[in-house]
Amino acid sequence: MSTRVKVCGLRDVDTLRAMDGLGMDEIGFVFAKSRRQVTPPQAAELIRQTSALRNARGVAPRTVGVFVNPTFAELQELLVVAPLDVIQLHGEESPELCREVRDSLGREVWKVQSVGDEGEEPSTRLAPYAGSVDALLIDTAGGGTGRTFRWDLIPAYAEVARQYHLPLYVAGGLHPGNVQELIRGYAPDGIDVSSGVEKDGVKDIALIKKFIERVEKA
Repeated sequence: MSTRVKVCGLRDVDTLRAMDGLGMDEIGFVFAKSRRQVTPPQAAELIRQTSALRNARGVAPRTVGVFVNPTFAELQELLVVAPLDVIQLHGEESPELCREVRDSLGREVWKVQSVGDEGEEPSTRLAPYAGSVDALLIDTAGGGTGRTFRWDLIPAYAEVARQYHLPLYVAGGLHPGNVQELIRGYAPDGIDVSSGVEKDGVKDIALIKKFIERVEKA
């Protein structure tokens, strides 16, 4: 499977354990204000459980923490309790903060850019982060909305990401019914799913399996 899969917003150990053997590359935990928010102690246990999983390639998925406008000190303190592999930043974080987190805390940093329908110029938005982050993720404006953005804007972001040798993840409104269309049409390096694999606001292992199967067959 060439497209990386991140399943985000995990909160319970039972669902996490049931994901053993599936083809996910990253598992995300939300620390920003959200109905999916976890505390550092909760995340510590979820990270411990994730380390025992094996994905389809036989390795443990990486753990990703989702934050909005954290301070460096907050991240430094949290990582002592919850040793995440990746810091994913959804707010107005500066390139300087991204670089400091990556270099001083030794973690990968992913920067998220919200995409609306206005077609903002990707190079203007992404260029300041070149050399400061390890991946880019584009999501529907507002984040966590369960809605897609205009996919015809993806190629422009992909071109800039390639220019800076950064993988591009796509999020926003993905679910088993539309993920193959996205992959076949735009071939992102990775995809990020959350609400699209939930039932009544709770992660559903059957939907997670179906989503990953659809990715594998795309």
